[in-house]
Amino acid sequence: MAAVSEELKQRVAEVLRQGRADWCYFARVVLGVSLDPEQEAILRSVQFNKMTSVASGTARGKDYIMAVAALCFLYNTPVFINGDLVENTKVALTAPTDRQIKNIMMPEISRLYRRMVANGFGFMAGRLSAYDIKTDHEEWFLTGFKADEHNHEAWSGFHAVHTFFGVTEASGIHENIYSAIEGNLQGDSRIVLVFNRNTNTGYAARSQKSARWAKFRLNSLNAPNVLQKQIVIPGQVDYGWVADKVETWCQRIDERDFNEGEGDFRWEGECFRPNDLFRIKVLALAPKETSDTLIPSQWVDLAMERWKQHRTEGFPISNVLRLGVDVAGMGRDSSCFCPRYGDYVGEMQMVHSAGKANHMEVAGMTVNRINQHNDLFSGKKAKAYIDTIGEGAGVYSRLVELGIPGVFSCKYSEAAEDSAGNALTDLTGQYTFANMRAYLAWAVRDWLDPSKKSKAMLPPDDGLKEELEGVKWKFQSNGRIIIEPKEDMKERLKRSPDKLDALANTFYPDAQEEVTQDLTGVFF
Repeated sequence: MAAVSEELKQRVAEVLRQGRADWCYFARVVLGVSLDPEQEAILRSVQFNKMTSVASGTARGKDYIMAVAALCFLYNTPVFINGDLVENTKVALTAPTDRQIKNIMMPEISRLYRRMVANGFGFMAGRLSAYDIKTDHEEWFLTGFKADEHNHEAWSGFHAVHTFFGVTEASGIHENIYSAIEGNLQGDSRIVLVFNRNTNTGYAARSQKSARWAKFRLNSLNAPNVLQKQIVIPGQVDYGWVADKVETWCQRIDERDFNEGEGDFRWEGECFRPNDLFRIKVLALAPKETSDTLIPSQWVDLAMERWKQHRTEGFPISNVLRLGVDVAGMGRDSSCFCPRYGDYVGEMQMVHSAGKANHMEVAGMTVNRINQHNDLFSGKKAKAYIDTIGEGAGVYSRLVELGIPGVFSCKYSEAAEDSAGNALTDLTGQYTFANMRAYLAWAVRDWLDPSKKSKAMLPPDDGLKEELEGVKWKFQSNGRIIIEPKEDMKERLKRSPDKLDALANTFYPDAQEEVTQDLTGVFF
């Protein structure tokens, strides 16, 4: 790199000092870009989070913000002492095809690179080529190349103190590639995915549900050009394009039929229901769940938004506690406590078992929860529901031994019948169930269903969300509904769906009558 004056060195040192602390500042001053609030939030996520997932509508700037993040990482993370590179940085950008790297990703990098040079920082920018930015240090570089599922060796050179993996069109990348990338996510590393949500399956789709990821959705309805009805950001999606897609890809509906659970939205004073093309390309939503998905993703999102609103505005909630308890086994990490007060679910508590049966501890915590509630609400006795197939049997037995009232044994394998032997049904009375597990899972579905005027409130919890959205169901030959085997869910989630099970336990049927009163400002 060319020699620079002492004054310029001091200026650069100050810029880098501020830039390392605030990548949005670096993007503004060095790269010369102006980011909208959503883009700034994504860049800050990449600065501080190891894994960031960005689902996007068409022409919403997803590759642009990826390029900004990649260059912020490239120039802000290496460490020098007396001119020697002591902490190296490597940035890898990949996509399903070479064309996407050469014609989409690298041109974004090139434009930012040229701005950086024009802003007076060319001395530190390195040398740009069609697929790379190289510096005077072999261990400090950016490179882009096509993802090849059969070539894991391509990723073997990306061990560094600071590593960045940017994946564009991420839903088109094979699972084997992600396995290779994750093998390099050590130390100070980042992985950023940007994609259109054109499928409900695969690594990228799971990233929008998993607690491991910071998640963002670039909805084209919120784009600056669309909101202001004029070109504010050249090249981004514009008002005219969105207006045309509203007319061609959406159905006008009556206000009375408006259902957020279907992805319905309001545009220019009218209500619309989108088809899957509009969901993917404009709203940055996944296509509607397949017919075997028990609980649509958007139903869960709505319940979590109501929970947040309750915390800020306050709503009446039930003062009757139904406590679902899922007990950890020897090979599992945690027991789960789920407190539900009518439509309101309090924050779930996970208790680590350290791989050992901790029945007495779980029993003691259950007793404390029951007693605390009963002391607070005289006459509104708490009830606890414990799955007694497996480890929960020991906890239930101990509570019975202690004479604790209001404790119920839930057996998922038992018949889905009431105490009189009548078949339990869904809210419509149309469906019956193969076993109690299927009934309880469907009861959660009915509770969350917006078409049934749901008021359900779930705490924001990525793990719970992933478990709720992962349940599959089908009809048996006798017409009864059955839920997929739990082992299949464990295989997909790579863990037991403990939070889902604890929530489902709270819907175990009994004769309890719930009473509602105003508890605004009281949180559990």
